[in-house]
Amino acid sequence: MAVANVAQQQALVDKKLIRAPFTGRLGVRLVNVGQYLEAGTVIGTLQALDTVFVDFFLPQQALASLKTGQKVTLTTDAYPTQNFTGTITVINPKIDINTRNVQVRATLKNPKHKLLPGMYVTINVTTGLTQRYITLPRTAITFNPFGATVYRVEDIGKDEKGRPKLIAKQSFVTTGDTRGDQIAILKGVNEGETIVTSGQIKLRNGSPVTVDNSVQPSNEAAPQPNDQ
Repeated sequence: MAVANVAQQQALVDKKLIRAPFTGRLGVRLVNVGQYLEAGTVIGTLQALDTVFVDFFLPQQALASLKTGQKVTLTTDAYPTQNFTGTITVINPKIDINTRNVQVRATLKNPKHKLLPGMYVTINVTTGLTQRYITLPRTAITFNPFGATVYRVEDIGKDEKGRPKLIAKQSFVTTGDTRGDQIAILKGVNEGETIVTSGQIKLRNGSPVTVDNSVQPSNEAAPQPNDQ
């Protein structure tokens, strides 16, 4: 009977002891000392931080260039000068029917526990080889129902004072991928040409122009808005 009583008391003690199912960092306590806990009561958060997952979405057009094992680079405003690297481990076999995006998961080693679950991050996926494009800032391109156009600056000789005589020439262009303020031009513009980046609404074919580069348009691959 004594042994049975000891076992009974040990069973009661064991029910009051909560063991974590894995090793990790325990967060803020959400209950009070002495509080009665019912089944399912949340008492705190436990996070395993040695390895973290980052889930993100890409358009279905990117499926052809995605595969498991590809390298990803992660940045976060918490550590603006540091890059974190990982690999793609899961590509969801189902496309979201509402957004037509595919969910991708990358796995990153996090030995110093700098990355925490729930953080906002920016992901760069390394795919294929480096490609060379002619790019223009968004402000240089006028989008119309009949196509995208730009104004090229052409030199047609000298004026009576010996200065270059420049005119605007409208050209249709075929645009490609967009990255930040930059738009790839696949057709319609040659390398080295001068393109009008502002004031196109006042121009037509043959309009005389004067180049003024005192104000530069935004042309960042990864623009960062300034906090006001």
